[in-house]
Amino acid sequence: MHPARPFLETDVATLVARARAHAFALVCATLDGRVMAAHAPILIDEADGKVALRFHLSANNAVTAALQSGSRALVVFTGPDAYISPDWYGMDDQVPTWNYLSVEAEGPVTLLDDAGATQVLDDLSHQQEAPLAPKPEWTRHKMTPGRFEAMLRGIRAFTLVPERFEGTTKLGQNKPAEARVGVIAGLSAREDGIAIAEEMRKHTS
Repeated sequence: MHPARPFLETDVATLVARARAHAFALVCATLDGRVMAAHAPILIDEADGKVALRFHLSANNAVTAALQSGSRALVVFTGPDAYISPDWYGMDDQVPTWNYLSVEAEGPVTLLDDAGATQVLDDLSHQQEAPLAPKPEWTRHKMTPGRFEAMLRGIRAFTLVPERFEGTTKLGQNKPAEARVGVIAGLSAREDGIAIAEEMRKHTS
């Protein structure tokens, strides 16, 4: 997390929407003093005002071993980002920086049983297949009988109810409005800056 308080994001609806939009996240854990990380698609569930994350990893992944040994997990969702040139501020004595959006979810994990792991895979494939319509949706029932169950042994699925769920919304809020307008103009002229420029517009009065 960025340490500057103006960039702290705690609105749950904003965090959930951001995480869902960038749901291929980094899952971090520790084991014997080593920090390890693995990428994984994350399902974000909401019920009764609470957020839960579900994901799966290879059974042979080092992060899996760490989580099964009791490590807490840190899941990092990285949103759009862009380099900010000091020239865009129209102010003296500025330095380059980076604007970006991110979400962090941290807490203990629970290992799911085979039924829970199957549900994770079913929900994930449905989520990703639905936008591919009119292509018929792929489901595990298209597989040879017994093949899915055999492959299921090769993964481990987890759920995480975050004890810490917050993010970074670093969009130049610490700069004067005129400076942010200059940055938006600079970013808008670059294809890789358009997403952050649009986010800055939402946060610039």
